[in-house]
Amino acid sequence: MNFDDATKRRDLRKMKGLATGFLVFATVIYMFCRWQESRGAGDWVGYVRAAAEAGMVGALADWFAVTALFKHPLGIPIPHTAIIKKKKDQLGASLGSFVGSNFLAPDVVSEKIGSAHIPLRLGTWLAQPENADRVAAESAMVLRGVVEVLNDDDITQVIDNTIVRRLADPEWGPPIGRVLGELIKENRQLPLIDMLAERAHQWALGSQETIERVVSRDSPTWSPKFVDTLLGEKIYKELVEFTWKVRSTPEHELRLAANKFLVDYAHDLQHDPVTIKKAESLKSQIMGRAEVTGLASATWKVAKRLIMESVDDPSSTLRRKISENAAGWGVRLRDDDELRGKVDGWLLGGARYIAANYADEITTIITDTVARWDAEEASSKIELQVGRDLQFIRINGTVVGALAGLAIYAVSNLIF
Repeated sequence: MNFDDATKRRDLRKMKGLATGFLVFATVIYMFCRWQESRGAGDWVGYVRAAAEAGMVGALADWFAVTALFKHPLGIPIPHTAIIKKKKDQLGASLGSFVGSNFLAPDVVSEKIGSAHIPLRLGTWLAQPENADRVAAESAMVLRGVVEVLNDDDITQVIDNTIVRRLADPEWGPPIGRVLGELIKENRQLPLIDMLAERAHQWALGSQETIERVVSRDSPTWSPKFVDTLLGEKIYKELVEFTWKVRSTPEHELRLAANKFLVDYAHDLQHDPVTIKKAESLKSQIMGRAEVTGLASATWKVAKRLIMESVDDPSSTLRRKISENAAGWGVRLRDDDELRGKVDGWLLGGARYIAANYADEITTIITDTVARWDAEEASSKIELQVGRDLQFIRINGTVVGALAGLAIYAVSNLIF
């Protein structure tokens, strides 16, 4: 039992005691009056006795009525008593039907949502920077909770199955060939060839020492030194001149050959079985490397670390962007009548749809919950909620009964 239930139970006991006190007081007055009448007291005793007697009757009648709602009075199984215990399921169904008909009717829900001006209120609230920051902080906490709940092995498996393994499923050759063919049609390969020609010429310009060392190392032992030097210079000059021509001549035969090689290779990747098989072999080698097989795990570890760092840092880009977007959305909702009207329409349409199609499912929460209650438990719960107020019926019955008895006795004495 929680603190609220304990408080209600204590208040219920107090009110029961008070109502019973009224009954006891009326009984004591009645007995006192009967004693006075036996001693020959004056006429006033009859008035008081009649009031006390009627008060007793009213108190007892209302005690019976209130008690009969929840249990058998004095434990006697009188018909039509302990009503809530016997009619628990019917009461739950009636309550669910009442809520569905009067609170979840489409017109009622639409009217309530329309009068609430939810988009305007939400926009005004979000437009305030401190509220946007709060949304960012709460969103970060939710994101942290989601990440912490997720199982690392499950996420790794999802990444591996949906991304890494799908990369290896299709043949690589044909799609790569098609992409390469489209790039060649648009002459996208020319900057690459230009770069290679430029780099080759730059290397040639600085290759004299390397060429002389290779010539000196590989020349016959009987070859004179000056011959090696002349041969190295000759090779160096020819290489520099050749790379310069390749670099400066767009239609150089080497450039054309390179371009033709790319065209043929793009075609072979799409249509030549041998080239396609070689591409598949290369794919298998790449996908079998440890860097690729562990890609899913490594990706999730990095992503998880970045997310955790971002949600914990109030100045992180993630939280700042959430705050900025929330504030911007709030300003638009607040100032843009057209947007606000659209959101209002979405809310009204969604609410009417839910109320029209799912009101019964919502109200089953009430009926199913009440149906699961034990009859004794249901009676106790309901009495705990409304029993205190019902004790006023007993008190009022005592008071009204006394007044009615006094009035009847006075009128009858006046007439007769």
